Amino acid sequence: MDLAINPFSSGTRLRDMIRAIRACKTAAEERAVVRRECAAIRAAISEGDQDYRHRNMAKLMFIHMLGYPTHFGQMECLKLIAAAGFPEKRIGYLGLMLLLDERQEVLMLVTNSLKQDLNHSNQFIVGLALCALGNICSAEMARDLAPEVERLLQNRDPNTKKKAALCSIRIVRKVPDLAENFMSAAASLLKEKHHGVLISAVQLCTELCKASTEALEYLRKNCLEGLVRILRDVSNSSYAPEYDVAGITDPFLHIRVLKLMRTLGQGDADCSEYINDILAQVSTKTESNKNAGNAILYECVETIMGIEATSGLRVLAINILGRFLSNRDNNIRYVALNMLMKAIAVDTQAVQRHRATILECVKDADVSIRKRALELVYLLVNDTNVKPLTKELVDYLEVSDQDFKEDLTAKICSIVEKFSQDKLWYLDQMFRVLSLAGNYVKDDVWHALVVLMSNASELQGYSVRSLYKALLACGEQESLVRVAVWCIGEYGEMLVNNISMLDMEEPITVTESDAVDAVEVVLKRYSADVTTRAMCLVSLLKLSSRFPPTSERIKEIVAQNKGNTVLELQQRSIEFSSIIQRHQSIKSSLLERMPVLDEANYLVKRAASTQATVSSVKSAPAVTPGGQPKLPNGVAKPPAAPLADLLDLSSDDTPVTTSAPTTAPNDFLQDLLGIDLTDSSPAGGAPSTSTDILMDLLSIGSTPVQNGPPTSNFIPPGIAETKPVAVTPQVVDLLDGLSSSTPLPDENAAYPTITAFQSATLRITFSFKKQPRKPQETTINATFTNLATTTFTDFVFQAAVPKVVFISDTCSHSRQRIF
Repeated sequence: MDLAINPFSSGTRLRDMIRAIRACKTAAEERAVVRRECAAIRAAISEGDQDYRHRNMAKLMFIHMLGYPTHFGQMECLKLIAAAGFPEKRIGYLGLMLLLDERQEVLMLVTNSLKQDLNHSNQFIVGLALCALGNICSAEMARDLAPEVERLLQNRDPNTKKKAALCSIRIVRKVPDLAENFMSAAASLLKEKHHGVLISAVQLCTELCKASTEALEYLRKNCLEGLVRILRDVSNSSYAPEYDVAGITDPFLHIRVLKLMRTLGQGDADCSEYINDILAQVSTKTESNKNAGNAILYECVETIMGIEATSGLRVLAINILGRFLSNRDNNIRYVALNMLMKAIAVDTQAVQRHRATILECVKDADVSIRKRALELVYLLVNDTNVKPLTKELVDYLEVSDQDFKEDLTAKICSIVEKFSQDKLWYLDQMFRVLSLAGNYVKDDVWHALVVLMSNASELQGYSVRSLYKALLACGEQESLVRVAVWCIGEYGEMLVNNISMLDMEEPITVTESDAVDAVEVVLKRYSADVTTRAMCLVSLLKLSSRFPPTSERIKEIVAQNKGNTVLELQQRSIEFSSIIQRHQSIKSSLLERMPVLDEANYLVKRAASTQATVSSVKSAPAVTPGGQPKLPNGVAKPPAAPLADLLDLSSDDTPVTTSAPTTAPNDFLQDLLGIDLTDSSPAGGAPSTSTDILMDLLSIGSTPVQNGPPTSNFIPPGIAETKPVAVTPQVVDLLDGLSSSTPLPDENAAYPTITAFQSATLRITFSFKKQPRKPQETTINATFTNLATTTFTDFVFQAAVPKVVFISDTCSHSRQRIF
């Protein structure tokens, strides 16, 4: 760049330096220009250049705004402030506010200069000092200079008063103890005519109310009349060009006064009564066709809701919000919805009058307005309007956006569960929600629906027919599919035979094959998850008992999953095929309809589960890289839940109690196959056989044999029929203590023999021996004892071990006859 003068000398004009910096094409070039300019400024400072000091300070401020360090010029600010001329002081104070803040120790040197300038005869220099003090004042400076600022509040010049009031706000914020020094001066400023002074004074009064209770009481007694007068004069004033904003006279002063009125009237009935009339006048006279007028109206509403206003005034405020909901501006509608959510706690009936308008906001194109309106509708629902409101929401669910369906579905389900008094209406609404947005329904919602259908015996036929029709029409909704499959499996005969028809129903023709077809389609659908397919297998198993002619077909469908790669489905397929093929005598009792589920017990568990989930979110435990939560030292790892919930109807975080020897009769989640797992016999009598049958068929394990003679009639497969014996399951850790992580014992030590398994028909004992010079190997001798009078044939023994333990193939299993 060719300039007549050196562009990097201390005499370079500010505009030339800015032009040189902007001409740089790379950051490196810019850094080079700034570095050379800073070097020139340092040289000028060290030489004590008086002529270009203010120009150098202007350059430093621009360099500072670019993000480069300029601390070397801080003392130049103080020198310029100490100068006598106004131009130097102006640049000095500007640099002081820009380059320094209240945490800099250099500010201690400027306090005396500020005090002198606050007492200066030139009002412009006084204004500079007040402006700087209001921006960087620290607590120490506030205490030292508060008397000068308080004195300037009584100055004749309006601009000085305004700046002194703004500076006083900073002082009160830094040192609240000084609030009492400004109370009388602030009250006197409210008598001024200049609007700038009035706005500053109102803001100072508001800050005093926040800082001191004494100041709040003082201003309630001495300022309320002045505030009412100011608001009335501004509202009734004629056109004033200097204050007019879109036809409204000084809306900024309106809003500041209304905020201060809200602060003074909050919790004080006398003050609230005094300002009721002026609030009503402003609310009715202000036009709402301009944004400035809407701002004043909104502040009026907030003030009315914040003070002890009369009921008529509150209705007026809520009606204003109702008009806001019809405005085209999204911002105005959003703030109106927010305000109505606060107002509903004050006057619900007044908000209810605008219910139709609020419902229209639920269908708004703006997602933030939709969500806020939905929350407000949820608060408006009560016993009298639940049905029409729910109908409107469900109708909108059909056409709503995909990203809004989850929130809308959750609110509808919550409303239906909370306010439903008619079971039929509850079922109808839930069926429709499942059909429209079943993929968004949470598990605990359809769990509760299953519980209700189990208890409503008169509506079970209606439920299964409705769900069957919905399944055919909306087979892609996952939650609907699960409920429908469960219902068809439980109440399939009601579907086929049109049992328990209601007056409003029309008979439908469904054959046994049609019911099986519906479940088979779901089972083979590619999008069905493991839980849904497992429920389909259970449903088919139950239909094989309900519809004997379809038993062979069902057996073929179930058998198709014997080679499934998902272990859960493979296990169910094998076990259910065994039930259908080998246990015809017990199948009807094993697969009978589920007992009535305890609704009260489920609700208690659901509430506890929800509370536990909230607590876990607030304080989630640390998780190890393997995915297991870290437990504090000395805390035992919780036991794993037993295999009892075949339909996954219980929530994942529902605690399962395993310490009791028997299952409580009301715990329906322990028996979803329809078998009573409890000991329902009289005290001292023999236990029920259903538990033994279910445990043996599902290979859950075995428990030690109980005292008393066995009374079960179950005969395991492959054993000749003789005297009935009982098999009571129990799970035993066969290799407990043999992990390689435990200390290696002495080779010659004797190890006690343990009973690995024992029932009324079989006992298995293990004895252990260490190999010489091979402490890592243990020889386990298994002894099998037949306790029955019959012979065991095709006996198979299998041992499962953890990955850290190696077991040779010769010991993994054996096949022999036991006599």
